[in-house]
Amino acid sequence: MDLIWQGIKFGLALSILVGPIFFAIIQAGVEEGVRAGTAVGLGIWISDFLFIIAVYFGLSYIDKIASSESFALIIGVGGSIILAGFGLGTLITAPKVGNTPQWSKFEVKKSSYLSHWTKGFLINTVNPFTFFFWIGIASTVVVDGELNKQEALYFFGGILGTIIITDFAKAVLAKRIRQVLRPVHLMWLRRISGGALIVFGVVLLVRVLWM
Repeated sequence: MDLIWQGIKFGLALSILVGPIFFAIIQAGVEEGVRAGTAVGLGIWISDFLFIIAVYFGLSYIDKIASSESFALIIGVGGSIILAGFGLGTLITAPKVGNTPQWSKFEVKKSSYLSHWTKGFLINTVNPFTFFFWIGIASTVVVDGELNKQEALYFFGGILGTIIITDFAKAVLAKRIRQVLRPVHLMWLRRISGGALIVFGVVLLVRVLWM
């Protein structure tokens, strides 16, 4: 139980961070409902699951790759381009808002669940913070703590389970928020979400070039 609780605390710490993942889930949930927000979350969860598998079974190999000078530059530049690209796409496809506050007269072009899943998967995977977070967790808790497979399962299960529950809660909350929003608010939400993704991409690029 202690390991599960420890994992839950790490998961809660991740869930309260306001980053590109947060904006992606909220935007999808507000515009297209719980299923769309959950599809973004599903991409994030699978990405995290693959990170867990990778760092648990190949930590020494991955740590060697991460320690190379070019790795941080490559993943940082690639991640910044993808984040900025998603942000720019969000701004470009911002819906036209009329003078009416009625949602029935305001249509949002829906994306496929696959595109939502891909967005969540890519945003999480190319984020260097995610990569180094899982390496740090595996090194300090699993390796240094000498956890066996069952103990590691409890620990990582606590983290991933908490992430899934909190991300799903964000999608549900976003759907609730939609009920009190007017079309003009949705337009500003898209502008904020798109602008935030671009800012995250630019900040990431600056950090990897001048670190």
